[in-house]
Amino acid sequence: MGQGGGFDLLVLVPMKAVFALVAASCVWAAAPSFTLEQIMAKPFASELTAGPEGRLAWLVNVRGARNIWMAGGPDYHARQITKFKGDDGQEIGLIGWMPDGAGVVFVRGGDLENPRGEFPNPLSAPLGVEQAVWFAPVDGNARKLANGSSPTPIPGLGRIVFTRGNQLWSVTLASEDKPVMLAQPRGGTSSIVAAPDGSAVAFVSTRQDHSFIGVYQFTGKSLRYLDASVDSDMLPAWSPDSRSVGFVRIAAQSRRRMSNPDRSAADPWSIRVADVQTGRGREVWKAQAGPGSAFHPIATYSLLWAGGRLVFPWERDGWAHLYSVSAGGGDAALLTPGEFEVEHAALSADEREVLYSSNQDDIDRRHIWRVETTPGARPAPVTRGQGIEWAPVSIPGGVAYIRADARMPARAAVQTGSGAARDLAPETVPLDFPAAALVEPQPVVFTAADGMPIHGQLFLPPNASAGKKPAIIFLHGGSRRQMLLGWHSMYYYNNAYAMNQYLAASGYVVLSVNYRSGIGYGLNFREAIGYGPAGASEYNDVIGAGLYLRNRADVDARRIGLWGGSYGGYLTALGLARASELFAAGVDLHGVHDWSRLRPFETGSPEARTAFESSPMASVKTWKSPVLLIHGDDDRNVSFSESVRLVQALREQKVEFELLIFPDEIHDFLTHAHWVEAYRASAGFLARKLK
Repeated sequence: MGQGGGFDLLVLVPMKAVFALVAASCVWAAAPSFTLEQIMAKPFASELTAGPEGRLAWLVNVRGARNIWMAGGPDYHARQITKFKGDDGQEIGLIGWMPDGAGVVFVRGGDLENPRGEFPNPLSAPLGVEQAVWFAPVDGNARKLANGSSPTPIPGLGRIVFTRGNQLWSVTLASEDKPVMLAQPRGGTSSIVAAPDGSAVAFVSTRQDHSFIGVYQFTGKSLRYLDASVDSDMLPAWSPDSRSVGFVRIAAQSRRRMSNPDRSAADPWSIRVADVQTGRGREVWKAQAGPGSAFHPIATYSLLWAGGRLVFPWERDGWAHLYSVSAGGGDAALLTPGEFEVEHAALSADEREVLYSSNQDDIDRRHIWRVETTPGARPAPVTRGQGIEWAPVSIPGGVAYIRADARMPARAAVQTGSGAARDLAPETVPLDFPAAALVEPQPVVFTAADGMPIHGQLFLPPNASAGKKPAIIFLHGGSRRQMLLGWHSMYYYNNAYAMNQYLAASGYVVLSVNYRSGIGYGLNFREAIGYGPAGASEYNDVIGAGLYLRNRADVDARRIGLWGGSYGGYLTALGLARASELFAAGVDLHGVHDWSRLRPFETGSPEARTAFESSPMASVKTWKSPVLLIHGDDDRNVSFSESVRLVQALREQKVEFELLIFPDEIHDFLTHAHWVEAYRASAGFLARKLK
C-alpha cells in the first residue's frame, strides 16, 4: 500500500471518496470473464471452393494448426481431410478441385501473398522451410506432389500446372511421375487459368513496368503472348469455347494520384479479348474518363466470362459495382445499382448468375446477393440479418459461404432451397469458446477534426454503467480495409476483432475507427484528398475519435490510448507524435514511420517533403507518450528498418518505449503463438500505462 505514496494519499481523502476510489479501482481491476487464449482459439474458415457436383473444400485454422475440410451433398457432412498438427507457421492456401472431384490440390509453406525466392521461417527452423504443391484426395492421406506454388488442375488431363520460381511446371497424380518443366517465361508468372477444354493455360507475365497475357498450349508445346503492348495486362478469363481470352488492360501512362478523389487523371482502363491461335486482340469495352477511370479490383477474381458476357467491377458512379458487357463489345450494363460496394463475386454453376457479397442496406456488414448477368436484371438477397456473410460459391439447389456475427467466429455454411443456413464442422469451435461473454459492437458515426463524418464500431465493457473507464482506439491497416460489426473475413483483422473484444472485457471502452482512405463508403472516401503521404488527412479522423471518446461520460479523458498495425501502426505513431496530450499511450505493430523512404519520390521534391511531413518521424520532437513497438524482422510489407529508425529517434528524444521483436517473422504473423504473445504484451503494456 505504501508504494508510490498510495497509502498516504488515501488517509488524507474523505471516507466517501475512498469508497468511490476503491469501487472504481475494483471495476478496472476486475479480470475479464475469459482469457486471451480462449478468445484467440476461435477457428478461422477461409478458402471456400466448390468442385464437381457441389462438393466443397475449405481451410480451417485453429490455434495455428491449418487443415482442409471437405463436404458433399446432399447431406454435406463435413470431414477433416488433412492431418497437419501444431502451430508450425506454414500457410495453406490456393485450394483447387481436380476436375473429376477426386480431391483438391493446394500449396503448403511460403508466403502466399508475397512470394519470393526466400521462404519465411517464423520458427527459425535450422534447415529452413519449403513451399510445395500437395494433393488431398477425398478419402484423406494428403501427399506432396512437387516443390512449387499456384497449382492449377487441367480438365481432362489429370495434370496440374504450377509455378516454380517464374517457370511453368507440370505434374500428374501418379506417384511415379516426375515434375516436368513446360516453359521458362521472362519476368514473374502468376494468375494461371486453365482453358475449359484443357488445351492450354493462360497466365500473367509481369515485366517490371508492363505485363503480358501468356498462353501455353499443350499440343505443340507452344508459348504465345496475346495482343502485346507497353501496358499492364492482367486478370485473364477464358471463353467457354476455349478459343479466346479476355483480360483487363491498364494503360502504361495511367498514374494513381492520391490527391484526386474522382481519379479523373487516370488514362481509362479497358477490357480486351484476344484470339488464342493468332494472338490478335480487340477492345470490347473501355471505361469513361472521370470517376472509375482507374481500375479498382474487388476482393475475389475481378473478370468473369459468363456465357456470352464479361462481368467486371467498375466505379463509374463512385461505388464498386458489378457490370456486364457482351464479349462482342458494346455498352456496359450496371448489375448492382445503389450506394454500396461489392466485395466477393463468383459465377453460379450455370453461369447465368453472379453470387456476390456487399454492404447493401447494411453499411458495416456483408450479406450475400445474387443477380443475373443480363441487362435489366434485379439483385435478390440470399442472406439478411445481424450476421456477416462472404465468399459465396454455387452448389446444387443453393449456395455455400462463410459466415460470422458479433459473437460466433468465421465458419463455413450451406443454404439450400428455402431452408435456413447450416454450419459445416461446428465441432471446430472449442467447447470453452466464450461466445456468450462477447459484447455486440455498436455502430457509431462521429465527426473528424475537419468535419467529415466517420464510421466506427464501439465496444462497451460488460460493466458499462460503472464510472469512468480507460478507452482504446483501434486503427486498422491497409488502408483499403473496413472493420465490421462482427468477426472479420480477413485473418489479420479477425485476430484484431478478438483483441478488441478482450480489451472490452478487460474494462476498456474500445472504438474501432473506419478512417478515410478505407473501403466500404465509396470512391471519394477511399481516395480522400491528401491522405497518407500526400498530407495525412486521416489524422483528422484519429483526433476526432479521441475527442469523441474524451467527451463521453463513461470515459476518463486522461486514459485514452491507441493501437493498430501496419497502416494502423502509422496512424498510432502519428497520433502519439502529434497529440501526446490527448493520447496517453499506444501500441504500434509494424507501422510506417517515414513515407518519404517507402515511395520512389525524387529527392528534395515537394512530394518528398510532403511525404516526410505526413510521417511520425517529422513530429518525433513533440512525442511524449510511451509506446510499445512490435515487429517481425522478415516483414515483406513494411520494412523492419521503419522500426529501427524510429527507435533511434525515440532514444534521442528520451521517449519511453518498449520492444517486442520476432526474428524471422513476417508482417501477418504466421504463427498463432506470436499473435497471442503480441496481444498479451499489448494488453499488459496498456494496463500499465492507462491504469
